[in-house]
Amino acid sequence: MPLHLLPAPPAALRSVLAALRSPTAARHPGSAPAAPGGTHSRLQPELPLPLHEMTSFSRAAGSSATRLTGWRFLLREAEAPAGSFPPAAAESVLTPDGWAFGYFCGGPYVPSTRRALQQAESLTEDFQPRLLSVPQLYMLTLWLHGDTGADPAQGTPQPSDLLIPLAPAPPGIAAHRPHRVDALLPLLTRRAVPAPLMRTPA
Repeated sequence: MPLHLLPAPPAALRSVLAALRSPTAARHPGSAPAAPGGTHSRLQPELPLPLHEMTSFSRAAGSSATRLTGWRFLLREAEAPAGSFPPAAAESVLTPDGWAFGYFCGGPYVPSTRRALQQAESLTEDFQPRLLSVPQLYMLTLWLHGDTGADPAQGTPQPSDLLIPLAPAPPGIAAHRPHRVDALLPLLTRRAVPAPLMRTPA
C-alpha cells in the first residue's frame, strides 16, 4: 500500500535547501562529497521523515517515551531516476528558535532507509512512516505508525505499529525484518534497562 508521507515543516525544508547551496554547511564523516564549487547543489531533498528518539523505557509497563528531534530528508542526484538509492541524507533539527539545518550524513543507514521504505510499500496495511532512534542501543528503525492522520511530531509507538530495524542492527536483532512493537519493545527494554540487583537478605 502507498505510504502516507506527510510534508515536513516548511522552515525545516528551507533550512536544508539553503544548506545544499552553502559551501560551509556541516557534513558528518562519511557523508556524500560536495558538488563542484563546494556545495551539494546537484542533490535534491525527497522523502522527508520525522525523526523521533526513544528517551526512556518502562520495564514494568512495557512502554516507552519518545520525542521529536528533527526531520531527515533523503537526497538524490538531480539526474538520478526516481527510486534510486540515495547517496546521502540531510537533517533539520528543532531548536528553541525553530527549525535549523543540522548536518549532512552518509553511511549505511541512508540506503538502508530507502530499502526499508520499499519494503513498507509492499505491505497491505496503511502506515505513516517515521524514523525512530534508540540511542541506548545505537539503533535506528523505520517506524510504521498505524494512525496515518496523526500529527507526525506527536505520539509514541503503539502495540500494533511496525518497526523495521535498519542495517546495521544490534546483534540478535534482524535488520529489514518488520517487527510489531509489542513483540520487539520488550526485547529492547531488556537490553536498555539493566535488571535490578538482587539484595542479600539481612
